Amino acid sequence: MSFAVNLALGLLFGVGLIVSGMSDPTKVLNFLDLFGNWDPSLAFVMGGAVIAAFFGYRLVLKRENPVAAASFQLPASKAIDSRVLIGPAIFGVGWGLGGFCPGPALTAAMLGSAGTYAFLPMMFVGMWLARTLAARRVAAPA
Repeated sequence: MSFAVNLALGLLFGVGLIVSGMSDPTKVLNFLDLFGNWDPSLAFVMGGAVIAAFFGYRLVLKRENPVAAASFQLPASKAIDSRVLIGPAIFGVGWGLGGFCPGPALTAAMLGSAGTYAFLPMMFVGMWLARTLAARRVAAPA
């Protein structure tokens, strides 16, 4: 059941990305172009996502266990360290340069968007590099 639930939710998420315009890098880049061809519409998309997540987390975390998993997978640490600062900064630079983040990039690739075929390999290299560096950090003696 978990696979079917995850697949259905992933498809719903992908449709939401398409409908909201998040899978269109031009729309995203125009949102970031404050002094040029600025398109503020994604602020409403992101605002709606933040509001939905705010209430969704409060509702879901009242449960003892998730519906389609054995346990919740939440961060163990709340410390603000270099990984918490540098990771989102790199993500933001990539989002600003390419107009994509991972979910919308995968959605756009399924729609045949040519720009994603350059973005996706680099995204996967970045994910691999992050995991490799994290594994080395864990393996290194303190």
